[in-house]
Amino acid sequence: MKILITGAAGFIGFHSSLNLLEQNDCEVIGLDNINDYYPMTLKFERLKQLGISPDYIRYNSIVSSEKFSNFSFVRLDITDETHIFQLFERYKFDYVIHLAAQAGVRFSIDNPNSYIQSNVVGFSNILEACKAYPVKHLVYASSSSVYGLNNDQPFSPEHKTDKPISLYAATKKSNELMAYTYSHLFRIPTSGLRFFTVYGPWGRPDMAPMLFAKAIIENKSIKVFNNGKLERDFTYISDIVEALMKITFALPKSDLNGNQARIINIGNGNPVHLLDFISALEESLGKEAKKDFLPMQDGDVYSTYADISDLVKETGYKPKVGIKEGVSNFVEWFTNFYKI
Repeated sequence: MKILITGAAGFIGFHSSLNLLEQNDCEVIGLDNINDYYPMTLKFERLKQLGISPDYIRYNSIVSSEKFSNFSFVRLDITDETHIFQLFERYKFDYVIHLAAQAGVRFSIDNPNSYIQSNVVGFSNILEACKAYPVKHLVYASSSSVYGLNNDQPFSPEHKTDKPISLYAATKKSNELMAYTYSHLFRIPTSGLRFFTVYGPWGRPDMAPMLFAKAIIENKSIKVFNNGKLERDFTYISDIVEALMKITFALPKSDLNGNQARIINIGNGNPVHLLDFISALEESLGKEAKKDFLPMQDGDVYSTYADISDLVKETGYKPKVGIKEGVSNFVEWFTNFYKI
């Protein structure tokens, strides 16, 4: 069984790769362009955990893991149509877990083209490759951001998502529409995963947990938007990966039109007030945060709350890690990794 994981040097991609490799019943190819959206050193350190030495990484060159005999990595951009097709032709993947994307809500306001290229053009290349070299299942990352100005809580895949308030959200919504079209036209089973606020060890440095932890340790103020009146469905990384794996190997059922295309929420199903999350960080760090209360940011939403009933029904998934345990695990990794 051959599985492609795009975005393998990213937060969720790294943990997903590690999960599959520890099962040791498949061949995994990891792909990432290792861009500089955030420090590349963290991405290289994640790859080291997978047995990939940065010294041997070259563009479009397959590198074998020194730790896992069933893992290889290639530095490649999903906008590179020619080499993406060559990779699919070479490996004839059974499953594709597509996590590569230009992430970040606020970054999309000032850098729109990078989102169009990676999230739209790049996703189109993945779909075309799956059409040319058929796969059993294409699983791809969407986002809770697609719910936009929807005020109905908890967010359900049945809700309308036609009011995105960031270009990032708009590109993720376009992915869902594109995937449905390819499922209809070319019978490609697809699953779009609307992730809700993922956190944990090896997380992204542009996300609140790491920004807050770093500022608290350095006695700097943390920016608390909307005066702290925000809720997020914080979901610990191991719960995210467990759900992702269950979904990958449970193919979507056909709808009334015969299409195997589903959208599913992956979250905790238990939103946490931002100030409670900060409190958990303060407790784990043993230090009080200096808070700079600010107005709401453009492109942000007041609350995210996932209806995960479909996920539970289809896979038996239940989130296991509560906010205090998850934050404690994150802080332990953060302070050890950065030697603070």
